[in-house]
Formats: sequence, C-alpha cells, structure tokens
Amino acid sequence: MSEVIYKKEGNVAVLGINRPKALNALSRKIVDDIGEAVAQVAADETVRALLIYSEKNFAAGADIGDMVECSEDEAKAFVFSPVYNQIEALQIPTIAAIDGFALGGGLELALTCDIRFAAETAKMGFPEINLGIMPGAGGTIRAPRLIGASAAMELIFSGNTIGAERALQLGLVNRVTAEETLYEEALKFAGKLAAKAPIAMKTAKKTILDGLNASSVTAGIDMECDNWASLFRTADQKEGMRAFLEKRKPDYQGK
Repeated sequence: MSEVIYKKEGNVAVLGINRPKALNALSRKIVDDIGEAVAQVAADETVRALLIYSEKNFAAGADIGDMVECSEDEAKAFVFSPVYNQIEALQIPTIAAIDGFALGGGLELALTCDIRFAAETAKMGFPEINLGIMPGAGGTIRAPRLIGASAAMELIFSGNTIGAERALQLGLVNRVTAEETLYEEALKFAGKLAAKAPIAMKTAKKTILDGLNASSVTAGIDMECDNWASLFRTADQKEGMRAFLEKRKPDYQGK
C-alpha cells in the first residue's frame, strides 16, 4: 500500500494518500487500499478516532485517465462508493483535514467524515460537470444533506472551485486553520475525541445518524431516550460520573 499511508498516533488512526506528483489523485487501487486500511480501523478496538489527511493536497479527484474510455458497466465497477460507505459506517468519530485541493472524488471522500477541518489555502469543488459527468461517489447525496439542496446544486451545477472561507460559510467545513498547523490541530482534536468514553461516543454518533432518518421528531427522541438510558449499564458511565464527583480525570475502558 505504498500510495496509501496508514499509521496510529495513540488511539487515533491516521490515513492518507502519498501520490504527490498527481496531487494525490485517486486511482482504483488507491481507493481499494483505503478500503483495506478502513477495515483495519474497524477491527482494531484500540482505535477510537480516524483522521484522514494527505500532505499538500487532500485528493485532487479521481484519475481521469483511468475513466475516459469506460463503458457504463465499467463505470459502475469503478465507482468509489462502496469504500466511501465503509468510512461513513465506522462507529468511531472521523475527521478530514483538508489541505490543498479536495475536488470531485476527493471532496466526496472528505464528506464521508463526521467533521472537516480545512487549511486557509484549501480549494474545494465538484468539477465533474465540466467533464460531461456528475459526482458519483456520494456528492449529490451527502452534500445536499450537509449544506442544503440549493447550495449543493450551485456547486455541482457550476463546477466552480471555492476557498476555505466560503466552504466554512456554507457549512461544508467546520473549522479553518493556518496551513502549517492544520495537521497538528486536527490530530489534537481527534485525540480529544479518542479520550472520551468510547461506548458513549459510538452511541451518540449512531443516534445522530439514525435520528436524521427517523420518521418523526418524536420517534427520534424516543430512540434517543432508549439509547441514552442504555449507557447506564456501562462501566464507563459509572466511571465518568464518579470521576466528575471526585474531581479527577476519568479512565474509560470501553466497557
């Protein structure tokens, strides 16, 4: 997996692309290797947060040379969605730290994450319409849910590239930071999340995502109540509350 970097920083898994000459463009093999790394993350109980970060450029879209002569069936086989869905399905919190370009499939990769940091110099967009296609790895689905249909349509229909501050205004990213401190700040934030009670974190994430698809607000709140109450059978709940009362740092075991 020479073009995919996977390492651990304490309880944080860090995943990135190492293809600098192509601005970290996504090939089929790179995406398959990302899928293998994500499977490792899912199977490793010591990993409590995932950070996706690639130096200089997050990912400048899919490799056009790999797609130009694709038939319809070949395009379906090429699509990145199965791997991207793996990332979205992770129970732990996921963070994308966007440096440089995050275009097309690169931006769609960032959208699979729960939270997005961006460098002040980052550039984002969906240029697919300029190539006679449209986003095909979740862009037309995840972007409208995140920033609203009209804002997503503007990005997708125009094919324009936007900067980090505009992305922040739209809600496409959560935070903007200096390029030179992007990785450190995102890793520090991921570390803070990794130190929280893991069962509570997983339950909170599941409740938020399931709540978005609940049949009504009342149904969502009923589900939330059940999930909240279920945490009182965990040792982590007892540890967290006792630590608060005893004015000490909790030691969560994920039990």
